[in-house]
Amino acid sequence: MALSRRNPVSLGLLLLASALAPAVGATPPQPGSLELDRKQPISLDAASSEVDYKTNRVVFRNVVISQGSMKVQADHAQATGLDFDNSHWTFEGNVRINAEERGNLRSDEAVVEFRNNRIAKAIIDGSPAEFEQKRADSEQMARGHAHEIVYDVQDGSVRLSTDAWLSDGQREISGPELVYNIREQRVQASSQPGTGQQIHITIAPATEPKKP
Repeated sequence: MALSRRNPVSLGLLLLASALAPAVGATPPQPGSLELDRKQPISLDAASSEVDYKTNRVVFRNVVISQGSMKVQADHAQATGLDFDNSHWTFEGNVRINAEERGNLRSDEAVVEFRNNRIAKAIIDGSPAEFEQKRADSEQMARGHAHEIVYDVQDGSVRLSTDAWLSDGQREISGPELVYNIREQRVQASSQPGTGQQIHITIAPATEPKKP
């Protein structure tokens, strides 16, 4: 795990990263899943659509766009032209994004960038925008929220900004910006000097096992 040089190494942050990382001997994510997704065609399903031929603007209602295991769905979507080569689509209302490695994002609004007929990036905004991922080594969920979350498909990362918070169920970390790698299940935190904002870590006491 890499830490910003602007912040001192924190034992709590190291513990959190260790907890979010897959356990030794755990089954690693199957290789090539992203490559397999990218080889699949992009499909679109919607309840209705409207096309303005003067502006080339397309509007969809109850839309679902998918490529392999990745999926974007929302109450409404709009774009300029039905094109997935190099375009930006705006999604509004109950936005749900199924990311790779069992990751999911929820928000009020999202802008999804398509590049070379592939889902490349999603910028989601909400009050707050939310992220969760089922961990590979247990039944626990990694959860986070922020006012803005940027999902970079190529890097396999989600960047949480403004009132960012992330937890594995027992340990919590909050700060101005958190970057979570959904493939390696590791977190990196940073803060801007002079802003007064700091990284805060909370570690709950371990619960005793129930007696039979």
